[in-house]
Amino acid sequence: MKNQQFIIIGLVFAILIGIVAVVVASGDPDGLESSALVVQGQKMLFGDTPEDAEIHEEEEGRFSYESPFPDYTLGGEGGTAGEAAVIALGTIIALILALAIGKMALAKKS
Repeated sequence: MKNQQFIIIGLVFAILIGIVAVVVASGDPDGLESSALVVQGQKMLFGDTPEDAEIHEEEEGRFSYESPFPDYTLGGEGGTAGEAAVIALGTIIALILALAIGKMALAKKS
């Protein structure tokens, strides 16, 4: 199998996994986000997350940024199809960056 075919097949699988993940993902926050809610007293360690729970960050004097696609969505529009489009776009961007970094690393070796 040629490298190009391998990359295309891998990209298709990555996009499919991302799209399926959007459909089956839990609405509850996980990991770091859930821990922040527990620390802020908005959620019990074991239990469901309240609908109105929100992470409050102290941004004054600290680095902050606005995500281009918060929560992997197109804002309030697009629904599941929009989420799938954002996942596909992110996967393609990550692939392009990885290929570019790989080519630069190979060019430095030569």
